[in-house]
Amino acid sequence: MNLHHDLHQATTTLQLGLDAAREQQLLDYLALLAKWTKVYNLTAVRTPESMLTLHLVDSLAALPALMRQTQGQPTRVLDVGSGGGLPGIAFAIAAPEQLRITCVDTVEKKVRFIAQVGAELGLKNLRAEHARVEQLQAEPFPVITSRAFASLVDFVQLTRHLLAPGGVWMALKGQHPADEIAALPADVEVFHVEQLNVPGLDAQRCIVWMRPKT
Repeated sequence: MNLHHDLHQATTTLQLGLDAAREQQLLDYLALLAKWTKVYNLTAVRTPESMLTLHLVDSLAALPALMRQTQGQPTRVLDVGSGGGLPGIAFAIAAPEQLRITCVDTVEKKVRFIAQVGAELGLKNLRAEHARVEQLQAEPFPVITSRAFASLVDFVQLTRHLLAPGGVWMALKGQHPADEIAALPADVEVFHVEQLNVPGLDAQRCIVWMRPKT
């Protein structure tokens, strides 16, 4: 399996328009993730081939939707429960001009890894914060995202103090989470559930877009 070829095919299918240098950075990140996982168990996915599809391409598939939501304008994004840096690092590499990413996680080794990736790959638009998100003090963010962090209810309640006026929550989910949507508080509205097609992955994926009701 040729990782470079498969990544290029995926980014072309997603119409991300990445140059060779960006694609190489994504592969360099993948190599660091595989290397650190052997020691620190950052992810249960073990092979680079699986990491490419299940982590990297899975995260990149949400990027076009984010760019549409922000209309391509420079935007600060908070990635909650970032783990090994997904989707935050993938977004930071693929859209360095538009996105400034802060990744927050409670596990120190994961935050150290994210900081190390930022340093090694020269990602000036990436920050790593070691904190419980409900205790994080930061300038509010126009977009708060998460991938497999928590239920929608916990996600919005734990991060509400960090959402800027007019901001949105972007929850990356598998199947349409009807039960979680039904459980949301009355002052939060789901304004769009967007189905995603992940190249090379035969599984359901969606983004649940939410915002406070005004």
